[in-house]
Amino acid sequence: MNLALWLQRAAQTGPTRPALFNGFELVADYAAFFNRAACLAGWLRAQGVTADDRVGLFMKNQPDYLVALFGCWIAGAAVVPINAKLHGKEAAWILQDAGAKLCLASPVLADAITDGNLRVVGLNSVDFTADPLPVSDRQADDLAWLFYTSGTTGRPKGVMITHRMLATMTFSYFTDVEPVTPDDATLYAAPMSHGAGLYCLMHVLKAARHIHPPSGGFDEAEIFDLARYHDRVQMFAAPTMVKRLVQVGKARGEDGAGLRSIIYAGGPMYQADIIEAVELFGPKFIQIYGQGECPMGISALSRHDVADRHHPRWSERLASVGRAQSPIELAIGDEAGNLLPIGRVGEVMARGDTVMSGYWQAPEATAKTLVNGWLRTGDMGSLDADGYLTLRDRSKDLIISGGTKIYPREVEEVLLTHSGVAEVSVIGRPDPEWGEDVVAFVVRTDEAAVTPAELDAHCQSQIARFKRPKDYFFVPELPKNNYGKVLKTELRSRFMGET
Repeated sequence: MNLALWLQRAAQTGPTRPALFNGFELVADYAAFFNRAACLAGWLRAQGVTADDRVGLFMKNQPDYLVALFGCWIAGAAVVPINAKLHGKEAAWILQDAGAKLCLASPVLADAITDGNLRVVGLNSVDFTADPLPVSDRQADDLAWLFYTSGTTGRPKGVMITHRMLATMTFSYFTDVEPVTPDDATLYAAPMSHGAGLYCLMHVLKAARHIHPPSGGFDEAEIFDLARYHDRVQMFAAPTMVKRLVQVGKARGEDGAGLRSIIYAGGPMYQADIIEAVELFGPKFIQIYGQGECPMGISALSRHDVADRHHPRWSERLASVGRAQSPIELAIGDEAGNLLPIGRVGEVMARGDTVMSGYWQAPEATAKTLVNGWLRTGDMGSLDADGYLTLRDRSKDLIISGGTKIYPREVEEVLLTHSGVAEVSVIGRPDPEWGEDVVAFVVRTDEAAVTPAELDAHCQSQIARFKRPKDYFFVPELPKNNYGKVLKTELRSRFMGET
């Protein structure tokens, strides 16, 4: 089934329902949304785009992002969304690897790709008056979205995401995250090339509203104002975005009015941060855990579990990423992929209808990641008897000092409870005697001048001595990729040249 049928049905059942907003301004109802996408599909067909072609989307967040997305699907093509923050050369590499027929780009981004072998078309050059195209016939296992990983450890890989995977992800959202009604809205403050864009589907299916901030990105004050105006607003956010919302919300006296829910994922959410967020905004938060290889769909921590402070094990559950989503089997494996018992730490493995079929034109990488039907996530974690999954770290981030395993996140959680620490990242540093020792990169809070001695004493009061950092490095900010994830590889490189 072609996912574009959901837009067509929304236009049939609720043609005058408000669909696309640019800030406070209504841009299109569902009839206009579908017609514009169908006309774009007609224009694509006139450019030679046919079923099974790939079309790049190098666009900033804007109402026409969804028009381009569904226009490609109506034409039968798969989309290749590219983060608008990437350099033109990085975008060009992705387009070449994907074999994209052409690329639709925001006008300002079109000029950033200078490779003459690629056809890049600014949206201002697209003829939206072309004859509309009927929705193309697609099979459930046809490619819908070619997602390129963030590439923190080398060239990104293209994850093949099918119509079936995205449909299953959508149905799982209704079951495991929250229901959506036509009166609801979703706000795109995170890149639409990633999770925020994927979450358009449940809102299209229910003919809900789609709000694009005029800033084109994440502006805390703008989000509060838009949520108050539109009401019943859902948004996807990385943990760093949640923390910034809390900081600005406290300064402005905001209580989260108009925000229905904030779905957070994409990196570790430290317990102190989410507790503060719930205290300020109330029970609006839901955590999901997924990867590009299993988009948005491995596990979910419910709104109740995030807000609960009465269950005897509420703290342990809040430190988890919840339970397996409905279409997924979860397991913990050892280095050989053998299943481990409840409570043991190992590699998180998942299988089900939201797991990818493989990487684009990368059979060796696929074979390493999909083993005996299981997706090997590369994340270390454990399952408890109630099915809650607690992540420790990425397997490559595990520190082994003197033969003892140390999970950086445990140390980071402790350091973040100190009032003088705004952000922290812990890594292993090569050591000739112990193999590795623990070091911490710390961003201090504005009003604090915390010292290494104070942080050392703080750690010793809460965790074993061997886990505490041997050195603290105070930095103005932590290096992050375009999705807000801390680049520990970059932090490690500072020491690789020194030892």
